[in-house]
Amino acid sequence: MIEERFDGVIFDFNGVLLWDNHLHEEAWRRTSARLRGAPLSDEEMRREVHGRVNRDIFAYVLGRAVSREEMQPLMEEKERTYRQLALASGAAYRLSPGAVELLDFLAAAAIPRAIATSSPGVNVAFFIEQLDLHRWFAPEHIIHDRGLYPGKPAPGIYLEAAEQLGLVPARCIVVEDSIAGIASAHGAGIGGIVAIGPAAEHAALAALPGVGAVITDLRHFPWAWLSTARAEVPAVLGETGGGPVAHREG
Repeated sequence: MIEERFDGVIFDFNGVLLWDNHLHEEAWRRTSARLRGAPLSDEEMRREVHGRVNRDIFAYVLGRAVSREEMQPLMEEKERTYRQLALASGAAYRLSPGAVELLDFLAAAAIPRAIATSSPGVNVAFFIEQLDLHRWFAPEHIIHDRGLYPGKPAPGIYLEAAEQLGLVPARCIVVEDSIAGIASAHGAGIGGIVAIGPAAEHAALAALPGVGAVITDLRHFPWAWLSTARAEVPAVLGETGGGPVAHREG
């Protein structure tokens, strides 16, 4: 059981604040089918796509290293497909259950918060415009893949996010949905890792190194982990630090 209290929250984006994995998966299936003649399988999606940066995914799809020059048009095509699918989703393209209430709560309480996403800048600009992310996040606190360091599961992006918040990693909570992202947070020395996923995945997520809690959605975020003076906790977030949370030791 987590006994520590933390001072800031870093969110992965896709699969955490935005449940759009099905859109990315469809875009990658179409891209993979064109490039290698077959779509990526569900297992490949889980192992090679979720949480990873585009250059690593294209290297897997093509079976070889991909130069920045070669990758650029491939990435633009894939992300254009994703954005078309997102816009076609209409009102269904919105932040995940509990996200708005949690972000409003963190903002009202002046709790430092950031996003650390493997998404490229072109998609991040789309997210900001479509989902009004500047309502809760300063531009410098939305950290995305710029090709400056290896992608998740390497720890670089979470080290940068903590630094941008002015916190040591051990004083931060990270909310992640992917194996690669959880490994990245653990490698960065993040003090509190919250894994998010459907109930059927809770046991597997709880067994990953560093995971302190597993939740189904952000309505169950363990707000009691926070040490900062807090505003009134909205009812949607529960009365006991996040509702039904599956904890593990460490």
